[in-house]
Amino acid sequence: MALLEVSGVTVRFGGNVALDDVEFAAEPGLVTGLIGPNGAGKTTLFNVITGLLPPSHGQVRLDGRSLTRLSPTKRARLGMARTFQRLELFSLLSVRENIWVAADVRKGWSHDRDDPATVVERIVEQVGLTAVADARVDSLPTGQCRLVELGRCLATKPKVLLLDEPASGQDENETVVFAELLRALAADGMAVVLVEHDVHLVMKVCAQVHVLDFGRIIASGTPSEIQHDEAVLSAYLGTNS
Repeated sequence: MALLEVSGVTVRFGGNVALDDVEFAAEPGLVTGLIGPNGAGKTTLFNVITGLLPPSHGQVRLDGRSLTRLSPTKRARLGMARTFQRLELFSLLSVRENIWVAADVRKGWSHDRDDPATVVERIVEQVGLTAVADARVDSLPTGQCRLVELGRCLATKPKVLLLDEPASGQDENETVVFAELLRALAADGMAVVLVEHDVHLVMKVCAQVHVLDFGRIIASGTPSEIQHDEAVLSAYLGTNS
């Protein structure tokens, strides 16, 4: 059963249709991919799902509950977390402190009995940042900063994790490790939604892939199906000719 459901979502900016009747779902335990050319509407869709942008039409549901009228804060408390295409970190704080902020905030509203310090140390190790845990974020390369942002999301204990270009700035070896991390996060029961231009990574870790082009879903299927879809080859992946 789907944990996240997006149905009939349309977004208009004046006469421009940014999203046109978009529908997709993400299931717990799986990584779901969302790919497409620049300007296809992927980040706009994330903004709708997380409440930063109201849709002109359509619904977003989490675990069967409509979120469409809820604020981003309320959605986060119900179990939604995201990273951003443009990094959003506390640049003067350390890796550990960035993640601690999220863990401490969550403890404040959830009354979770877990010690934030314990939560933070577990996440720092989980995302592979132990060696730089005390380093200021603005001293780190982009690839590691992406992991800090992911760690901060994990500190909120999300049900749905939305990742916007999380592999940007990673080298080949880092991407291999990151793929295993995504699989592990999904295996813990999260629904992971991945927006990523690294098509190889998407095809490697995703169970289902949806392709956006000019604000519309033009194809949905398994990685194998997507790689052989003529519309996708023409619009995004390229052809063999």
